Amino acid sequence: MRPLPAPPLLLITDRTQAAGGLLAAVTACVEAGCRWVSLREKDLPASEQAALLRALRPLLANVGGTLTIHGDPALASLCDGVHLPDGADIAAIRTTLSPQTLVGASCHDPAGVMAAAKAGADYATLSPIFLTESKPGYGPALGPSVLSGLPLPTLALGGVEAGNLLACMAAGAAGVAVMGAPMRDPGDMTGLLSVLAATRGRKAGI
Repeated sequence: MRPLPAPPLLLITDRTQAAGGLLAAVTACVEAGCRWVSLREKDLPASEQAALLRALRPLLANVGGTLTIHGDPALASLCDGVHLPDGADIAAIRTTLSPQTLVGASCHDPAGVMAAAKAGADYATLSPIFLTESKPGYGPALGPSVLSGLPLPTLALGGVEAGNLLACMAAGAAGVAVMGAPMRDPGDMTGLLSVLAATRGRKAGI
């Protein structure tokens, strides 16, 4: 199992919410200390997603960060890993990837996390932990307690913000994943990283 990037805060892109455009928003978040970004623009043709990965990769590489792709495993060679949708055949896809590829899975209940662990995922996202503006009505909210005792490093996703991040980590999350708020206002990244650093005993961005 490959270790999670550090700090374990995953920024999932959404260009429809990005302040000043996707590249500008991601750049600002990286400058604030984000070191893990996943391109999630599944509605774009593969060629356009590939172009975005090529544009983003130096930005992350220059700070020792990690770039992954949500969706198409065929694009994983252009970055550091792939995040697969709920129900994907993780074990089969793993055989097509480099051994160094970070593989994550979207899950919506503990049983899904268990299945992802057995199939060979390196980590999972579990959502929605809280109600979220990015996907209103996507739920019901699971609550932080669902993050306890999971068999795989799991990121809390859905409505996570600086004010509730501590509850997620205290419950057992290995990290958190965010999308809407930092894409709309990259300044939110600083607060998120500061709280995360406090929970893990290190300085923000390290």
